[in-house]
Amino acid sequence: MQIQERGTADGAANISKPFPRPLTYLDSPIRGKKNRDLSFASSPPSCNTYKLFALFILIASIAALFFLRGTSDGAALLCLDNRPARSLPATITYPDISWSTVPAIHAVDSAAVAPFASFRSERWIVVSVSAPPTDSLRLLVKTRGWQLLAVGNSHTPVDWSLKGAIFLSLDLQSRLGFRTVDFLPYASYVRKSIGYLFAIQHGAKIIYDADDRSDILGGDLSKHFDLDLGAAAGAASGYPVILQYSRAADNNRTIVNPYVHFGQRSVWPRGLPLESVKEVSHEEFYSEIRGGGQFIQQGLSNGLPDVDSIFYFTRKSSRSEPYDILFDEDAPKVALPQGLMVPVNSFNTIFHSQAFWSLMLPVSVSSMASDVIRGYFAQRIMWEIGGYVAVYPPTIHRQDKAEAYPFSEEKDLHVNVARLIKFLVSWRSAKPTIFDRILDLSYAMANEGFWAEKDMLLTAAWLQDLISIGYQQPRMISPELNQVKEASRLRDRREFVPRKISSIHLGVDESGSVNYEIGNLIRWRRSFGNVVLIMHCSGPVERTALEWRLLYGRIFKTVVILSEHNSTDLAVEYGELSIVYKHLPRIFAQFDNAEGFLFLQDSMVLNYWNLLQADKARLWITNKVPQSWVSVSIDSKSSKWFVEQAAMVKKVVDTLPVHLQVSYKEGTNEDKLIICSSEVFYVPSHFVNDFVDLVGLVGDLNIHHKVAVPMFFLAMDSQQNFDSDALARIVYQTTLPSNGSSFSYYTAKASAVYPLKVLNEPDFVKLVQVMASGDPLLMELV
Repeated sequence: MQIQERGTADGAANISKPFPRPLTYLDSPIRGKKNRDLSFASSPPSCNTYKLFALFILIASIAALFFLRGTSDGAALLCLDNRPARSLPATITYPDISWSTVPAIHAVDSAAVAPFASFRSERWIVVSVSAPPTDSLRLLVKTRGWQLLAVGNSHTPVDWSLKGAIFLSLDLQSRLGFRTVDFLPYASYVRKSIGYLFAIQHGAKIIYDADDRSDILGGDLSKHFDLDLGAAAGAASGYPVILQYSRAADNNRTIVNPYVHFGQRSVWPRGLPLESVKEVSHEEFYSEIRGGGQFIQQGLSNGLPDVDSIFYFTRKSSRSEPYDILFDEDAPKVALPQGLMVPVNSFNTIFHSQAFWSLMLPVSVSSMASDVIRGYFAQRIMWEIGGYVAVYPPTIHRQDKAEAYPFSEEKDLHVNVARLIKFLVSWRSAKPTIFDRILDLSYAMANEGFWAEKDMLLTAAWLQDLISIGYQQPRMISPELNQVKEASRLRDRREFVPRKISSIHLGVDESGSVNYEIGNLIRWRRSFGNVVLIMHCSGPVERTALEWRLLYGRIFKTVVILSEHNSTDLAVEYGELSIVYKHLPRIFAQFDNAEGFLFLQDSMVLNYWNLLQADKARLWITNKVPQSWVSVSIDSKSSKWFVEQAAMVKKVVDTLPVHLQVSYKEGTNEDKLIICSSEVFYVPSHFVNDFVDLVGLVGDLNIHHKVAVPMFFLAMDSQQNFDSDALARIVYQTTLPSNGSSFSYYTAKASAVYPLKVLNEPDFVKLVQVMASGDPLLMELV
């Protein structure tokens, strides 16, 4: 948990720009999507005629639009149909950039930047400021040999000032001429990216990424970090060796908790996958590596370390008592080999010039995930240049006086980080230069959904800005990602047994395991971590989509949300409930490595902790819930809807392949129609092909979801092979209680509860409060 005011990109949505910023890069070598300033004031007279003409056309078009809306001809409005369109996968265009032709940076306002034009410093401290100068900043600005750079955002007081510091206000940031500024939200600490560029432009060789509420132990960074890599980077044989984690000790692991090495086995850093929290044993052995390549150096923090909100809110014996956690100051620094990663933050980290390309903070992810995702991205590219991350003993002290931040600000960590690490370790590129590989990885991450296309475009702008200010690309060195050589011989192994430092306020068993609640969360994640949850929202997605992802995304591989009101911004895909089964094959195809797929309507609340014993190799559906699964006789007295549905079912059944047809007919009679409400069901991966084939056989027939799904299940397998017990213990109400509250009959002992209506955030808070009786950690969501 970072004690640093961090706004989100969403928080900046309603903040207007303080002034127009003319774009000065019309000759940019990036070909594709360009941002161009449409301000007449910044255009030459010859351009104004064209722009006035364009404005006239725009006004005429709008007038025509209103005219068409007023006509009675329905055909005229064919293209204005406001029904939600089906969401198709967006194609991301790979930026085409010629690095050799990127023009130099030219400030938009030379007078504004003139005071710094000739200023140079090799060592910079970069912080984000949202409040008046703190006592910690007043100490930080006095750090000998370092220049403090404070980067403002929309929360920063307009009169912010601190003697000895350079302050980049929003106004000044926009006048520096960097392409990167166009992508940054106004109310967020990620505007530090402009500060990094400014420091590099003004001679930086080392950047200390810091915050405004930390005190350097002893006031001297040189006593804690390796600042003078210098010639050692080119002649590593002259640099002392560094202890290094050994991949040979466990070739399957890809992430490590560094806090164990420094004496705190029950503490974990923000960004560590929750399933790795249980790894509390010290290393069996280490290896060694010649120093000089530790281009990123992560320091630890005494007092309040960098921990996530789950740790922060579940480890205190009293909410009023601050954390005061200490690490072993005498433990040796430790490096990370290729193939093994560690969380890296943005408030206590040294970046050497060889790693300046890695400083960019992504903007499309949640604010508390931005620096951690940046750190993992950086580590993967570092392997391409022979560099590595090293973790150092405590370098700062941070007081625990932060106000709580929403769990939602960490959603991209708890939902995606384990998958991200696995992806990064397996990623390969054959691009010719390091900048090409950086852009290639950014593009791949956008395609995989780890961040949005906006961050891929930001990466392109960032790299061009680096070239424009004279930054030289590091030389590539072939990584040895598929080899585990170090410490294979006994004589190459090094031992170090960490001191066990007691931790006050920690409600955990220090002898070797994390507490009961975290243990449960890990078990649930292990059970369902490769199951995709497909959720259909009938409620307003703008009020509930994020909440559902937070609730279930902690448990499942991913949460795909469908709705009849799709939203690109919220990643909600279109799906008509009455035929929602027809939308499932495309989702199956997106996650072909998933163990299975669980469908859930938002009116059905899933108590996942009661499904650990369910067999994920078998089909689940509510065939043992009489209110949900009904057999209807079809005769002359049947309603028209039942007769039509039965006729379409018969038409499909007659075309089924033999194995599906035999199974279906064994499960029901021809004069019966099986109806299942189908609010929840599970399809294992090995039944996916049958399900997809069945959807194809239905084709354009308008078979209702409640009819099609039970037909599919009976065709795919015999009922006696279903795991009918998985969903048998469902609370299924057909009418609401007299008091009108759907939460009154909720119980944590059922597999699921229906119906529970969640239409807004207050409803979600109520839901979390009742579900917390089965999963206490849910209270950290509200």
